[in-house]
Amino acid sequence: MVTRGFFSGRRPPTDTDARIPPGQYLEQGFPVLSAGPTPRVRTEEWSFTLKHGPRPIKKWNWAEFNALPMSKMTRDIHCVTAWTKFDTAWQGVLVDDILADAGIEPPTAFTLALSFDGYTTNVPTKDLAAGKAMVALLYEGKPIAADHGGPARLLVPHLYFWKSAKWLNGLQFTERDEPGFWELRGYHIYGDPWSEQRYTGDP
Repeated sequence: MVTRGFFSGRRPPTDTDARIPPGQYLEQGFPVLSAGPTPRVRTEEWSFTLKHGPRPIKKWNWAEFNALPMSKMTRDIHCVTAWTKFDTAWQGVLVDDILADAGIEPPTAFTLALSFDGYTTNVPTKDLAAGKAMVALLYEGKPIAADHGGPARLLVPHLYFWKSAKWLNGLQFTERDEPGFWELRGYHIYGDPWSEQRYTGDP
């Protein structure tokens, strides 16, 4: 006998539900989204520069950068366009190890990520430190495809994925929180997916 009202119509939350921020859906593929044309950056021409304001602190070429300590990071990522992808596997150089090789502590509370195509995005320095972020060189054990930001991209997985700048060529410490490309066009200055900070005016 089935008692009327026994089934509520709701299913109990699952581990999958707990990993998807509000307003997101689970994506099995890896959509390609970019602000403009895809630059084709040859590793022979690639370099990475750490700056304090306009002043360069240290610069690495591809071979020098790949000689830095390598770390692995497997994380869920969340795009502002509403998709979430689970367990993405990356390998690269933690921002902490870049700073250590340059022999510095973070000089300011704010950072701009700089890309070969002129794209920028702002990230609080604390969100790049303590193992939270890396400059990724491999995805799933292979060089990152150009469409996904190769040869090197920033990975800040706890923020919306537009903060993980593609085609990265530098990090610039700034005295104030300077909005980047999408932030100047109405995206949230911080971008926490768990708070749905998609656009200016979101909490």
